[in-house]
Amino acid sequence: MAVSIDGKILMYCRDFVKAGAEQGQTPSDVISMADITFSCIADPATAKEIVFGNCGVVAEMSTDKGYVEMTSIDSETSIDISESIVAKGGRYLEAQIQGSKTQAEEGTLVILAAGDRSLFDSCQTCFKAMGKSSFFLGEVGNGSKMNLVLQLVAGVNLAGLAEGMALADRAGLQQKDVMEVLELTALACPMILEKGKGKSYIINDDVPAIVEGQFPTHQPLQHMQKDLKLSLLMGDQLEQPLPLTATTNELFKHAKRLGYGEHDASAVYIRARF
Repeated sequence: MAVSIDGKILMYCRDFVKAGAEQGQTPSDVISMADITFSCIADPATAKEIVFGNCGVVAEMSTDKGYVEMTSIDSETSIDISESIVAKGGRYLEAQIQGSKTQAEEGTLVILAAGDRSLFDSCQTCFKAMGKSSFFLGEVGNGSKMNLVLQLVAGVNLAGLAEGMALADRAGLQQKDVMEVLELTALACPMILEKGKGKSYIINDDVPAIVEGQFPTHQPLQHMQKDLKLSLLMGDQLEQPLPLTATTNELFKHAKRLGYGEHDASAVYIRARF
């Protein structure tokens, strides 16, 4: 099922309809037509609007319905959505996803689920089509927390790569040499290599991203910054100092202000360089 929200989403809806799906005009339409509905959108505010807004999810939720929230959100938002779904007799599962556009296309995402165990079991065929692994982490909120911890680590590492590459450039080193040497060390990992080297969908071959200043979007920079902000909010609530995350968030915020929000997260290099 697909929900028409704006022109861009409508374009994707047409692809699903061609593949055999039915299209609903509102979130409540989709709920009424499906036993289990999956939602994966931009941010917590939009996730809540779809659930609680006019013609929203709760309007048609009932005892024979399940709702799976795959949007990267904070645990408080997930708990609010869960309580509304359960109050109507429905089943709720948060299923946060780890991975980029490439992993989504390859069906190799990692899924971090929490909430209704029976719904988790019912979704296994779908999860196996989307990802290589799915984990059940217990009560609602744990999946969101785990996702934000991982996003924090990813963001800080990416900022470190960006600053290192900027320093190499200023020092007169060849950035491609940095990546070649890095690939031979214990620092090498798929994310660092992907963001440093990138991928060109035009020539369908590996090419540098940071090295060449090309940032095809695997994961939007603005989404990474949103997750860093949510991580900081979680840290505040738990009185856990996150000084590296705070600094990293400022780098991403500035890159977003420079107009790179819809580019890949590796575009934080632009901020690090200048």
